[in-house]
Amino acid sequence: MTRRSPALLAWLLCGTLDIAYAAAASVMQGGTVPGMLRSVASGPFGDGARSWGAAGALAGLATHFAIMGAMVAVWFAAARRWPAWAALPWWLAGTLYGLILYGVMNGIVLPLRFGSPFPPADLVQGAIALFPHIVFVGWPLAWLTRKG
Repeated sequence: MTRRSPALLAWLLCGTLDIAYAAAASVMQGGTVPGMLRSVASGPFGDGARSWGAAGALAGLATHFAIMGAMVAVWFAAARRWPAWAALPWWLAGTLYGLILYGVMNGIVLPLRFGSPFPPADLVQGAIALFPHIVFVGWPLAWLTRKG
C-alpha cells in the first residue's frame, strides 16, 4: 500500500494519530469524544452541529479527515514542487511543516471561525496545540516520504 498510495497511507495515519490525540486530550480535560467531534463539526456546519448527537460526531470525524486530507495534499504538492523541501532531513521538514500547519490553523482558521486569540495568552496551551501538528502530522508525513 505504501508504494502504490503513499498519500492515502499518510492521510489515514496522520488523521488517526491526530484525532486519537484530540480524543485523549478531550477526555483528560473532562470532556467527551463525541462532544469534541461535534465541536469540530461546528466549524463548517455552525454551532447547531453541537446538538446533532451521533450525526454531529460523524460530521466532526468527516470534517477532521477532510482537513487532514488538505494538509496531506499540500505536503505532497510542496514536495513535488520544491525538491529541496523533500531533501531536508525528515525531522526538520516535519517540524517546519507542523509549525506552518499550527500557524494556519491557530493564526487564521480558528480566529476567523471562533474568534480564538492568536498568539494564545497561555503559552502552555499554545505549546499543547503545537505538539500534535508537529509530532502527529509533520513528522509522520516527512518520515513516510523521506528519500533514501
